Amino acid sequence: MTPMAAPSPRPTLRERKKLKTRVAIRKAACRLVAEQGYEATTVEQIAAAAEVSPSTVARYFPVKEDILLSDDQSELLVARLRARPAGEPPLDSLRAVLLDAVAASFAGDPREAVLRARFVVEIPAVRARLTETAAETGRMLSGAVAERTGRAPDDLEVRVFTAAVLGAMREATLHWAERGGRLPDLVPLLDRAVDVLQTGLTLRSPAEAGPGAGPGTGSDSEPERPGTGPTAAASTAPDSAISGPARP
Repeated sequence: MTPMAAPSPRPTLRERKKLKTRVAIRKAACRLVAEQGYEATTVEQIAAAAEVSPSTVARYFPVKEDILLSDDQSELLVARLRARPAGEPPLDSLRAVLLDAVAASFAGDPREAVLRARFVVEIPAVRARLTETAAETGRMLSGAVAERTGRAPDDLEVRVFTAAVLGAMREATLHWAERGGRLPDLVPLLDRAVDVLQTGLTLRSPAEAGPGAGPGTGSDSEPERPGTGPTAAASTAPDSAISGPARP
């Protein structure tokens, strides 16, 4: 993946304190839910374990399910998408931004990331909330994609394109979490999911794909195919549908 042009500014003291509080709340929630179950875990218990007040928990996480999900990075993702090279194909840009965000989430505490993914699979309320937040993120990213391609923000192709990428990554994450996070690193699986879109949703049987083929064979440990990584040319559907300004 192409690195960002400039590093993010160092967080202020206030921002670092807020982050520390969020981390404490999330760690307490993950531990309690893992020990006693989601329904049995109350906001009051989480607050006590994190050594904050229930009102503080509510201020940082208005919805209980949000505590068990990754932090909302919609605004940051949009900013990073806008900062990608101007001539880069939209699918490459969105892929790089989203994969960078996932890799960063695992850099802190991989075990907690695996646990949160497990909660998404096992707890219907958390999974439903993930769908809601993903839709909100998709709307914001669609605006940035529209800007980069010269299309209208409510362009159908833009909405379908963005939703398809986010949906593919969500399914790859669930596929990984349902197996307890024991498969190879999540990022290659996400990359592989986007490859399915980049090749035009072509799906062949293992026999048709031939020996040694990667995605599509049912194997979760195959090496990446040459020319299908984040920097591969995105000349096929769905990316070709929004590769530039809309035609009159």
